[in-house]
Amino acid sequence: MTQPSARRSPNRLSSEPSPYLRQHAENPVDWHPWGGEALSKAKAENKPILLSVGYSACHWCHVMAHESFEDAEIAKVMNEHFVNIKVDREERPDLDEIYQKSVQVFTGRGGGWPLTMFLTPDQEPFYGGTYFPPVPRYNLPGFLEVLRGVIEAYRDHRDEVTRNVERVRAGLRRVGAPNRSDEPLTNRLLEDAAKELEQLFDDVHGGFGEGPKFPTVPPLNLMLRHSARTGDESLRQKALFQLRVMAAGGIYDHLGGGFHRYSVDSRWMVPHFEKMLYDNAQLVRIYLDGWRLSKEERFRRVVEDTLDYVRRELTHQDGAFFAAQDADSEGHEGKFFTWDPAELTAILGADLGGEFCRAYGVTDGGNFEGKNVLHRLDGLRSSPEELELAEAVLRPAREKVLAVRDRRVKPLRDKNILTAWNAMMASAFLDAYHAFGTSAYLAVAEKALTFLVDYAYADGRVRRSITAGRGRLNGYLDDATWLGTALLDAFEATSHRWYLDRAREVADGILAHFWDDAGSGCFFTSHDHEPLLQRMKSGADSAIPSGNAIFAALLLRLFSFTGEERYYDRAGQILMLFHSLMKHNPYGASSMLCALDWYLSQPKEIVIIGSRGNPLTEALLTMVHQRYLPNRTVLTVEEPRRAGESELLLAAGKTTVKGSPAAYVCHGRTCSAPVTEPRQLDTLLL
Repeated sequence: MTQPSARRSPNRLSSEPSPYLRQHAENPVDWHPWGGEALSKAKAENKPILLSVGYSACHWCHVMAHESFEDAEIAKVMNEHFVNIKVDREERPDLDEIYQKSVQVFTGRGGGWPLTMFLTPDQEPFYGGTYFPPVPRYNLPGFLEVLRGVIEAYRDHRDEVTRNVERVRAGLRRVGAPNRSDEPLTNRLLEDAAKELEQLFDDVHGGFGEGPKFPTVPPLNLMLRHSARTGDESLRQKALFQLRVMAAGGIYDHLGGGFHRYSVDSRWMVPHFEKMLYDNAQLVRIYLDGWRLSKEERFRRVVEDTLDYVRRELTHQDGAFFAAQDADSEGHEGKFFTWDPAELTAILGADLGGEFCRAYGVTDGGNFEGKNVLHRLDGLRSSPEELELAEAVLRPAREKVLAVRDRRVKPLRDKNILTAWNAMMASAFLDAYHAFGTSAYLAVAEKALTFLVDYAYADGRVRRSITAGRGRLNGYLDDATWLGTALLDAFEATSHRWYLDRAREVADGILAHFWDDAGSGCFFTSHDHEPLLQRMKSGADSAIPSGNAIFAALLLRLFSFTGEERYYDRAGQILMLFHSLMKHNPYGASSMLCALDWYLSQPKEIVIIGSRGNPLTEALLTMVHQRYLPNRTVLTVEEPRRAGESELLLAAGKTTVKGSPAAYVCHGRTCSAPVTEPRQLDTLLL
């Protein structure tokens, strides 16, 4: 391989808003952003497209960039024979989904980042993979070898290229255009899903399958729902066990809070160090449910420390949240997060340092490239009492070590502000406010939502990202569904009718701009989005839960509040569309199955009549929010209604009792007699 080329003038990516694209602005590769210029050039010159998809905090994207895209010899081949396009998967998940599904057709395995695809000038993929090293290793061909093979195939073997294109088209039609089933929606789908998750679960270390392990939340949600529905303790205990192991493992940042992207091993010991906003939003909520079910203080600490991390490291001055924190610092993966015993004893002294090293598994040999990722896996069998005694010593020690770590060179932040991910984190803060009553969490969530509504939303339309105070790019189904969900969560938290009205606007906008009138369900892109190779319609979870599943859940909640049958009917249509997916791939369809669990149950519709801030009103709300109630809505209204405000159907006819705040628990519009004491409400919630 030749040496990297001398510094050159920035390429076309230098003026792009995406932090990821700008990272490649000084590559010797003649990169284009995705758009008309690049696509027209490929057609005019009859050149294949080399499409590279990644994101700012992606470690292996950095590796491939350094090894290959900064190399003059490789860049020369790319520039001569290809139209080279860089895509930020955070900004363009529509493109990412199409080409991730395409690479799965080629390889028979899951995709990932960096994604490396070769397309015809008509955007049709005919070969691809993920990371390619510059020379053959890891049982992978070298990138130059791949480039030359693709050049030869495109020039001399067009029949093979055509066959590959057709294979991918057929695969995309299968996954991107599901057919509605006529089979009934029954509890059998939920029962079969629970059995499969139980079989897949790793009883030794928690999680599913072997390493690498991802802290995937939807299957855990489904397991907890199954236990609540059936009384079966087995899946509940498995889910709680996984939460304990992840909180003890190196995938959790014991000093600064927050979870890393995944564990490279089966024990949750050594992480891939990047931290993603969407992972931490989902994990906060599952740990809140773990706390509701167990009241274990370790779960509460995980939630509080993770939210502190988000406020400290991932929050924009105007209230929005940044997308991620990098895995690398000073050119090395994990350097910011790892330790050796001498460093820790220098900070804490010999005695406390030795105790800290024993507690966090720090050894001279290390567990990651000669250094140590902190973990508490050796203390998993400790009793809650033992853990709390140790915590009294370890927390002040952690604070000292964290203060030293904060003086290191920090990993870069990905400052993309993405609507879907922001809304997910706003909902996490709202959920923590419900559980713990911490008013600061409500303030954080409302500030973030104000930012999103001001800059990413107008007239029922949602934008994907916000840059320099301006909404950019058409929003995708994920952006709209998560924003609608967060607005509805804020309505439950505050009783401000404005939030409910905006949530309904967003939901109606989804039905107007994403719904498939010729079939059912929602496309990932809006009706006025640019034409792509395939307009995808998916019900499977990816790194975040399926947009169709989250929309089904949002519609069901809106039906509870408003009584509008159209919301309920559309939710049912989504579930029918993905019946086959739920039946044949319950792990991948976990979020859809959670929506089905709501649909088949009679959710608890809880109405509390009383003023916000009244201690008795708040005591009733605390009783609700500190219980694990996955299928429930909470409506809190004052009596009498505020002038000019229309009454919600769910609140109609309900009053306080002799001036005291009262709670009603309804099922299918049939309501209990009012109760005024938290213990009475507790009985109704059983």
